[in-house]
Amino acid sequence: MTHRYLTQTVRRLCASALYRYVRYNKWVWDRLPPAVTRTAPMRSYASLMHRVIRSLTARRQYFGTFFFRNRPELTLIPHLAVAHAVDISKGILEAAERGVYSLTDPGLCAEPIFARMTLDEMREMFDIDRGRNQATIKSWLTEGITWHHGDAASADSLTALGPQDMVVASNFLCHMRPADAEDCLRTVARLVRPGGYLLVSGIDLEVRTRVARDLRWRPVREFLEDIHEGDPSVRADWPWKYWGLEPLNKKHRDWELRYAAVFEIPGDRLAIKPDGTRTSIAATA
Repeated sequence: MTHRYLTQTVRRLCASALYRYVRYNKWVWDRLPPAVTRTAPMRSYASLMHRVIRSLTARRQYFGTFFFRNRPELTLIPHLAVAHAVDISKGILEAAERGVYSLTDPGLCAEPIFARMTLDEMREMFDIDRGRNQATIKSWLTEGITWHHGDAASADSLTALGPQDMVVASNFLCHMRPADAEDCLRTVARLVRPGGYLLVSGIDLEVRTRVARDLRWRPVREFLEDIHEGDPSVRADWPWKYWGLEPLNKKHRDWELRYAAVFEIPGDRLAIKPDGTRTSIAATA
């Protein structure tokens, strides 16, 4: 009992000391001019801090998001209609299927979900009822979507979907321990037909790079840099949050493999319909 108490006490003291150290470093960092923080020595130090934070911070699934969170991602796949949507949270899945959102209360999303949309974009996508203080997504946007309550880390759960031309794994792998995230990514990737595409964002770069190299994925160069910089929230959180995304560095070895979010899976290329669409797509979030 004494040994366990001492061990827990030491861990709490170490965590407290680390918290104060990180908080002080962030205070200093926020007051430095960009000309200083962008230098190679400072970026190396920040990368070290980020590794420490990622290794010691407890991770949990977080459902905060925005509409149009990363516009370049959406630009890259404008003709793709999602056929299957998978989420581990039944509440989030049901909310997405209903498609009714408060204009002022973020609810389960915990973020001002409309913050990155213009009024014209909102009117195009939603039926807005100011009297009820809500926006309902237009029916044509949800046509053809099948909703699945499941765990993306479970091979059995994903097998039911069958092979897909494209899979989107968006902003959930970073909230898993790296070893679990890697196993999950490999499981999700098995959904993609040879020659298909995998879009995976919100993940530790070391995990994604290791799997991509091991499975010989080909990075899609189109919009690579725009997608990497496309979500200002995760870029601003680096290096102080484990989900923060480091600045793109073309001096990094295999920089395209490291920073790409979209990959072509080796095999025959997709047969694309005359209208430019691909039909079988799964999205996990």
